[in-house]
Amino acid sequence: MKGMNDLLRQAQVMQNKMAKLQEELREREVEAGSGGGMVKVVCNGKQELVSISIEKDAVDPNDVEMLQDLVLTAVNEGMRLSREMVEREMGAITGGMKIPGLF
Repeated sequence: MKGMNDLLRQAQVMQNKMAKLQEELREREVEAGSGGGMVKVVCNGKQELVSISIEKDAVDPNDVEMLQDLVLTAVNEGMRLSREMVEREMGAITGGMKIPGLF
């Protein structure tokens, strides 16, 4: 029984650490760009797009498709970096064990 209590206590400690880290990750941000920095995005650890900045030179009314591609590429990269940040930080707590529903 003592072993089970220790296991439950360890699980509770891990759960508390993960909850605290999830709150911290909401505040952490990653930046990604495309087109040599013509389009930049910032995403947070909650996989939310926080901001987009577009250089004036990237806006060509005759080539809207290029701007759309640059934005899409930057957003996808920002989301990828955000997921990697969360997985890396959570993995440090869980010892690399993937826990469904966390990340």
